[in-house]
Amino acid sequence: MDWTEKYRPSTLSEVRGNDKARDALKEWAETWDNHREAVIIHGSPGVGKTSAAHALANDMDWPPIEFNASDTRTKDVIEQVAGEAAKSGTLAAGGSGRRVVIMDEADNIHGNADRGGSRAVTSLVKEAGQPMILIANEFYDMSNGLRNACRDIEFRDVSKRSILPVLRDLCRKEGIEFEDAALESIAQMNSGDLRGAVKDLQAQAEGKDRLTTEDVVSGERDTTEGVFDYLDTVIKTAGPQEALEASYDVDETPDDLINWIEDNMPKDYEGRELARAYGYLANADRWLGRVRATQNYSFWRYAGDNMTAGVAAARDGKKSGWTRYGPPSYWSKLGRTRGTRDKRDYIAQQIAEANGVSMSTARREIMPHLSVMTHHCKNRELTVAMAARYELDAEHVSFVTGSGKDTNKVQSIVEDAQQLREEAATENTGGAFEGSSSGASISETENEADTEDGDEQTDQQVTLGSDTAETGEEDESGDSKSAASDDSQSGLSDFM
Repeated sequence: MDWTEKYRPSTLSEVRGNDKARDALKEWAETWDNHREAVIIHGSPGVGKTSAAHALANDMDWPPIEFNASDTRTKDVIEQVAGEAAKSGTLAAGGSGRRVVIMDEADNIHGNADRGGSRAVTSLVKEAGQPMILIANEFYDMSNGLRNACRDIEFRDVSKRSILPVLRDLCRKEGIEFEDAALESIAQMNSGDLRGAVKDLQAQAEGKDRLTTEDVVSGERDTTEGVFDYLDTVIKTAGPQEALEASYDVDETPDDLINWIEDNMPKDYEGRELARAYGYLANADRWLGRVRATQNYSFWRYAGDNMTAGVAAARDGKKSGWTRYGPPSYWSKLGRTRGTRDKRDYIAQQIAEANGVSMSTARREIMPHLSVMTHHCKNRELTVAMAARYELDAEHVSFVTGSGKDTNKVQSIVEDAQQLREEAATENTGGAFEGSSSGASISETENEADTEDGDEQTDQQVTLGSDTAETGEEDESGDSKSAASDDSQSGLSDFM
């Protein structure tokens, strides 16, 4: 039996490492009746997030209902399965009358690709009548709306000092003698990953009465070549075949490796050899483009041939000396623009889900028009309609329109949009709560609601079309053209 399951903590007090996160999770559960918020537990794989969630459920006497977001990724199933579990509070409830919904891999729900799954979960956590725990490896891969609707607790990598006592305890329970140095080696190899350390211990110790340092060293995982060592190899000394074979031991995907080579190659190459090397990198980039377009990853081999063997072949001779290599500048640019890209992608996701288009179409074809039509919120009615339809907060309205998010103008637009959504929600009930007095059947009521919903959507589209026409008239007078070319606009076009 897998030791990670056999010895999974049954209470929070048994969860090793992350004491602050553990205490925060306990406080969230004990005060849930006061705040009624969902919580996102996030951190690297193997740090004990799922174990902590189940241990908490056991401590609180909350029967858990586990739901893996990456298994069934559609809006309907999330609403039916997780929704019913979160909203009803009697069936199989614990002693406190509660049960907890645990949604693992919650960062694997991505807007349009999941047919509204992300939006459904966001709505669910706002309305849930039961505690909900969302577990994610990458917190910022989740939508802004979902992150803002939940508390978040970060589980950090587990230190070697916290892993060692766990390994000793497991050896004692299994009746295995051990050398301290052997356990220290396992803890060191897996520093940060408690689950990985337990799995390595089981692999090395199972079937033995005693675990020695030699056992661990002989079974140690193969290590990959560092990317800086590889850059020295491919750029300075290796021939084409050697450069290609050495790339197999580098723990980088072709998409990342090409950025490493491209940024550091000019530090050693010059003139014609640099031009030849760039030619090979251009070919590699074309193959990577085909991979992205077709999802056919067999093309990676052609990209790899060009960026490794090709770059080595472009060199006139071996080079010597020490060169200060660094990470791709592209990465630092991504880091600086992360917040802006998160806003852009959230808005594109909302537009894609509402209009049934792709994220790319939303970014490149719809958002630029919305930016021009709502520039500085001059067309207030259209801006309110946009914020209501796509459920945009002040920061998102500010991003599209170029107005400051803290201004009274934007705040009032967001408030009016919220009121508009509430009014639309009331109208879309279709008289469902009056069915008993009128004698209408359930199916008739549902049909009426569907019809009204369709009419509502048509009305919104007509309104947008009308406002677009009005904007066009403003263009003729010169006002909108001036607004569109204003350098103080939000910078939306830089991130399309």
